[in-house]
Amino acid sequence: MTSRPHIDVRPITEAEFTDWLRAVNTGFLREPTPSKTELEARRTQFAPGRYLGAFDGDRCVATFRSFAQELTAVGGTPVPADAITGVTVTATHRRRGLLTRMMAQDLAAAKERGDVVATLIAAEYPIYGRYGFGPATWMTEWTVDVPRSGLDPRRPAPDDGSRIDLLDAEDVRKLGPDLHERLRRTQPGAVSRGEWWWQVNTGAVRIGSSWKEPFYAVYRSADGEVEGMASYEADDNWQDKQPHNTAVVNWLIATRPAAERALWHYLCSIDWVTKVKSGWRGPDDLLPDFLPDPRAARVTAQADWLWVRILDVVRALEARTYDREASLVLEVTDAAGLADGRYLLEASAQGASCTPTTRSADLTLDVVELAGVWLGGESVLRLAALGRVREERAGAAREADALLRASGRPWCPDMF
Repeated sequence: MTSRPHIDVRPITEAEFTDWLRAVNTGFLREPTPSKTELEARRTQFAPGRYLGAFDGDRCVATFRSFAQELTAVGGTPVPADAITGVTVTATHRRRGLLTRMMAQDLAAAKERGDVVATLIAAEYPIYGRYGFGPATWMTEWTVDVPRSGLDPRRPAPDDGSRIDLLDAEDVRKLGPDLHERLRRTQPGAVSRGEWWWQVNTGAVRIGSSWKEPFYAVYRSADGEVEGMASYEADDNWQDKQPHNTAVVNWLIATRPAAERALWHYLCSIDWVTKVKSGWRGPDDLLPDFLPDPRAARVTAQADWLWVRILDVVRALEARTYDREASLVLEVTDAAGLADGRYLLEASAQGASCTPTTRSADLTLDVVELAGVWLGGESVLRLAALGRVREERAGAAREADALLRASGRPWCPDMF
């Protein structure tokens, strides 16, 4: 091969934003040249130092972006997170360590800022474990066969004084943020949503040509409080003069099971709709058991979702809650050196302390495995059986499993 000039990895300037966005579109196999509308919309989010690019001469050949986020730990405490997105390497420049250089630069800056974790949604599974990320939440999508569900479509409205109404986008932008804030304070794995999220997901800001205005439904309790909201679309599919339409849920959030139940019943009672696709739900979502016949909800997708990278073990373990009293010494390995060490975790229902220690380790695990364990959705015993956690003291894996597992699975409703 002929030699190539040095490829410069650095924060981009605002003047380079168009070239950077063209590289992002190329990496994601979208039409390369951004439209004027998309360019103007995305430029409003530009933050110096948080957009990285790799440049071969004047051409941007790899991209990386991060932004400030909060992630809810077990028990409801939000921790500062470095949210990573827009990661691409142009096909002509793969296998040259460009992502490794950008990732190292960003994670070092996040650690310096005091972020407790880094987060991302992985397009491809094998990539991010190399950088200390592990899958910490999972998603399941159900498709409901409405005629089989057993629900009575003649009685879609709640009978307890609550109600469901349709909203327009402006009302969603007014009512949605407070509802989401109340949800994420109780849902491990949930992340913060800024004003940009609500603008993009209600069409106030258009970043692509495929925008289709959805329907919005809101659930209000008997005293008028907003406790649930859903965004959904529907196709137009008729066969032999019979409707076979599918309602596709873009997102559905609720602060109480009663609101969830009512919204799902409403979606399954819409005239002409014979199937409802649930969108990205938690793996232990209540949806199937809201139906008289749970078999009517068929799993049509299941995969890893939010990946987490622990940057500060002490603050991460102290931020979450524990249901029992225990003392545990964890040996955390981290090839990047950002979170490795031996830590004494002393936990109880009243709180926890985590300190570096020289005591003998009870368990040894990599920072990759620590992510799922920390957020409460992964079993230490299962990881030990897979050889990903090493038990240094007999019985320690079972004790750690009882201490670290949460009562419900973590869930991240968002894509970013």
